[in-house]
Amino acid sequence: MKVTLISHTPNPEKIIASAAKLCYSDTGAMNLMEGLDDEKTKSFVEMLAGMGHESPIEHINFTFGIEGVSRTLLAQITRHRIASFSVQSQRYVRQNNFEYITPPAVAEDKEVSELYKKSMESAVENYNKISDVLQKKYYDEFINQGMTESKAKSNAEKKAIEDARFVLPNACETKMMVTMNARSLLNFFSLRCCNRAQWEIRELACEMLRLCSKVAPSVFKNAGPSCCRGKCTEGKMSCGKAEETRNYINNLKNN
Repeated sequence: MKVTLISHTPNPEKIIASAAKLCYSDTGAMNLMEGLDDEKTKSFVEMLAGMGHESPIEHINFTFGIEGVSRTLLAQITRHRIASFSVQSQRYVRQNNFEYITPPAVAEDKEVSELYKKSMESAVENYNKISDVLQKKYYDEFINQGMTESKAKSNAEKKAIEDARFVLPNACETKMMVTMNARSLLNFFSLRCCNRAQWEIRELACEMLRLCSKVAPSVFKNAGPSCCRGKCTEGKMSCGKAEETRNYINNLKNN
């Protein structure tokens, strides 16, 4: 997995403090930044967090480049609907020798790991066979319709891999670009940094939190699962490792 913070709103904490300042004073929009030094900005942002006034933090955005993750993770992260996603398409990018993600529990067991590897190799083989058969079928059809050879070849391949991709496993590696505002990120971290989250998306969420904390430490000071802000809210489903989790998340933010 590789996670890169590609871009973010400049002066994110000052933007938040300015938005909050507008809510609580008669300051004109053009003068919002006046008097907002680092100390006052930090104080303002922490005050908002304490009050639970989260709407001002929606004004800052973070864009991440994410590679080396599975289509299983893609299905989970896109459930966070207040976000923008651009994902490598299996319709347009041929997966004739795709990379795949291996769960740690699979990698640790020699017998299971070997079976898993064979499953991936079988998927690659079947994908290529289906692609080749369909591509020839569509190529002949397009030629009979009067298309040039180059156009028929291009269109046939695209149409073939549209159908062949149905045999690709959830383990298939994908790449994406994700943009979220800070309020959505706080919700994302609350759910996905939790020990109850699936291992892959938890790893992703924790790395995203680490990167965000470097840019806007006051905004993400209390970010993380519910146990980082008080009592675990998972009830009977709690992992029972609140202190260990708090220490891990706090160390993460400082690295």
